Amino acid sequence: MRVVLQRVSSASVTIDGRAAGAIERGFLLLVGFTAGDGEAQVTWMADKVAGLRVFADDEGRMNRDLHDAGGSALVVSQFTLYADARRGRRPSFVDAALPEVAEPLYEQFVQALRDRGIRVATGVFGAIMDVALVNDGPVTLVLER
Repeated sequence: MRVVLQRVSSASVTIDGRAAGAIERGFLLLVGFTAGDGEAQVTWMADKVAGLRVFADDEGRMNRDLHDAGGSALVVSQFTLYADARRGRRPSFVDAALPEVAEPLYEQFVQALRDRGIRVATGVFGAIMDVALVNDGPVTLVLER
């Protein structure tokens, strides 16, 4: 499981010009799965995301997690996180989990974040989406399990 986490002032997803999900302060999470992923990876990643202290405290130090900062998460599925572009000019996606594997894991991840008290908005699994964000910092982390 791979997640690109961006701390944002705001983020939104639109599909065919219609708003699908939006947040203010929080995390934009681009999420991809590989064939071997399962519940253990989802649980670990939800714990990691919920506990990351990357928001400033009163002294300006990264010391607050998403809940302490009053933030939300916008979770967007992105199979291209498992692209392999080492050879040729067209990326290979053979490492990305098939939709019938990835979609239930995506839903489990969203629910796992909610179970940890995080307000979650989402895109639509498998849809062509326009993602807009204002990266705060900028802070961008790549998480993998």
